[in-house]
Amino acid sequence: AVMIAAVATVVGTAVPLIGAPVTGIVAGVCLSPLAQRRPVLTPGIDVAKGFVLQLAVVVLGTQLSLRQVVHVGADSLPVMLSTVTVCLLLAWWVGRLLGIGSDLRTLVGVGTAICGASAIAAVSPTIRAKSADVAYAVSTIFLFNIAAVLAFPPLGHALGLSQHEFGLFAGTAVNDTSSVVAAAATYGTEASNFAVVVKLTRTLLIIPICLGLAWLVRRREVADDMAPETQSSWWRRAVGLVPWFLIGFLLAATANSIGLVPSGSHRLLQHVSVFLITVALTGIGLSTNISRLRRAGARPLLLGLILWLAVGGTSLTVQLLMHRTTS
Repeated sequence: AVMIAAVATVVGTAVPLIGAPVTGIVAGVCLSPLAQRRPVLTPGIDVAKGFVLQLAVVVLGTQLSLRQVVHVGADSLPVMLSTVTVCLLLAWWVGRLLGIGSDLRTLVGVGTAICGASAIAAVSPTIRAKSADVAYAVSTIFLFNIAAVLAFPPLGHALGLSQHEFGLFAGTAVNDTSSVVAAAATYGTEASNFAVVVKLTRTLLIIPICLGLAWLVRRREVADDMAPETQSSWWRRAVGLVPWFLIGFLLAATANSIGLVPSGSHRLLQHVSVFLITVALTGIGLSTNISRLRRAGARPLLLGLILWLAVGGTSLTVQLLMHRTTS
């Protein structure tokens, strides 16, 4: 997994629009039949898609600052919260209508609503998602990231969006940070700078989303286990509700907020985080059952398209309504 991730990093550096994590998981899926015929590789792949994935989420926290929530301004939060709420509700409703499994529709919804592969990496161990579902979700998010990079700047010019408005649009409607930068940078420097701040602030929503999903998973487990609940078991479930890597993520973000993480190390930590996510997604790709991936069909792609259009439309609509209100 590390060897493939190293090659994927080189490819991702050469072609930033694709990125290392997507390259890693695609390469892993392609090589999965070979890996699964060699049981000696299984323990290492399990470490990659388990502990390394969780560690990547912790390191991701060092790139965030709780002060960024304040810096984005009151005008950004309503747009951000509206897009996330609409996306998650639609993912649940439309996903059920399309007959998509709960884990896959959750991953596609969270990836579209928050921050693409990073959000999927954080949520998948929380809900114990299967490798095939993670691989399909990451691929779906990637497809519409590319579409956003190509379509959003011309759309912004056609609608006459200002630099600030387009930065908010890109920051709330595009997923992975590299795609946000690619879309906003072609519009202007001011748009790019603001979009990145909005995007990173949006990433902080991983915390309540993971907590909510962890609670739902525990609740389902309790429903399946009909044994009477004792006080000690209640406490064990309460303590186990919060995944350790989510606590690490919050502590890392807090440390960065109060200046304990040197500013000179931010770029290095960003590269480390991306590489760890690439290793983890490569491990997920290597353990993916391709036949199960095929059986999912085109319905998750349709769900991704609907959510992508809904998030972009909600971002523009809420901005328009707020502009009219202030006028």
